[in-house]
Order: sequence, then C-alpha cells, then structure tokens
Amino acid sequence: MKPFFAILLLACIVLTSSFFELTVAGSAFCDSKCKVRCAKAGVKDRCLKYCGICCEKCKCVPSGTYGNKNECPCYRDMKNSKGKPKCP
Repeated sequence: MKPFFAILLLACIVLTSSFFELTVAGSAFCDSKCKVRCAKAGVKDRCLKYCGICCEKCKCVPSGTYGNKNECPCYRDMKNSKGKPKCP
C-alpha cells in the first residue's frame, strides 16, 4: 500500500509543477504584451491591471498602444459593469 501512495504523491507533484509552469508562462506573455499596450497610458497601474485581467481571460492583447482591438475580439468585446469597454 505504501508504494501506491508514494507513486500517487509523485504524480501529483509532477502534475502540479507542469500547471505552475503554464501559469508562469502565460503571465510572462501577458506582462510583456500589457507593458507595450500601456506604455503611453496616463494611469499605468490601472491600465496594466485591466490589461492583465483581459489578457488572462482572452489569451491575446491587441498590438500598439491604442486601437487595433479588432485583432482580438474577446478583448474588444469585454465590458465592465457599466457597459463600457473593460480592456484598455
């Protein structure tokens, strides 16, 4: 019975580490894309926050610092609670 639990524990550790790597890679992608997107923003911390939220959900960020939202329809169509665009 002990070898079974040892194998199960090892499998859980391996799976957890692979999920962690995917999360870190996605975060690095969003961080770099949002840094470019928010380069000219007046309130950079707010821009980076909402861009990061949108990027994590949509898995894309439009190119440039403004416009080009047709490149990423999910990013373009996301709205806040007031019905205004959520993503910068």
